[in-house]
Amino acid sequence: MTIFAVANQKGGVGKTTTVVNLGAYLGALGARVLLVDCDPQANTSSGLGRRLESGGLYDVLVHGASASAAIVPTAEQGVDLLPAAAELGGAEVQLLEGDRPNARLSDALSSVQGTYGYILLDCPPSMGLLTLNALVAADAVIVPVQCEYLALEGLARLMATLQRVRDQSNPRLRVFGLLMTMYDGRTLLAQQVAEEVRRHYPTLTFDTMIPRSVRLSEAPSFGSSILDYDPHSRGAEAYGALAVEVASRVPAFYSS
Repeated sequence: MTIFAVANQKGGVGKTTTVVNLGAYLGALGARVLLVDCDPQANTSSGLGRRLESGGLYDVLVHGASASAAIVPTAEQGVDLLPAAAELGGAEVQLLEGDRPNARLSDALSSVQGTYGYILLDCPPSMGLLTLNALVAADAVIVPVQCEYLALEGLARLMATLQRVRDQSNPRLRVFGLLMTMYDGRTLLAQQVAEEVRRHYPTLTFDTMIPRSVRLSEAPSFGSSILDYDPHSRGAEAYGALAVEVASRVPAFYSS
């Protein structure tokens, strides 16, 4: 069982898209998958047709509710969801009032880890307490990197943050892979950014790159992954390839 935090302090880089679609394809490969929506925007939840007014992860973190009781099924094969609601935005202040504020998610997930092959944590676009909870709970981090100017600068800051989390809270945490997203091979900038990321992080960068795709953007409005919405699109093919690459990398990751 592997817990992945999908994290980047920058918004709009494809974190939620990656959580939903990678999860769907891992499920299609036969794995049991849990998606955890750690973002108060709740886009993973709404993108899978689960809109909550309250409860979900908020009750688990703040009130100590059982994670298994808060988990709901999805329409995706093998995929369950621990959803979020907007009230999760108030959790950071309330968590500071209790014990182990950085480890509440880790504690909550310990009761369900044996049920799933993969747990994917969709992190907010910030390095606040909710993201820190995800990083403390995670074994590894998948970092979506948008193919745009200054991508490497933001990546360097994120790497420094992850090192601090390792030093202070979670020594087992490692970067599993860097995922180039919104790639448009017709533009010189996208090509240059992808080349620079691979040059700086040759062993960490996934072979798979996620293309810029209207179909990927449309799928959440129908409450489904790209696997259900348009399985023959370029975005679907890319996330299918990513799932295979992730699954194939896991054994080497743990043996290294």
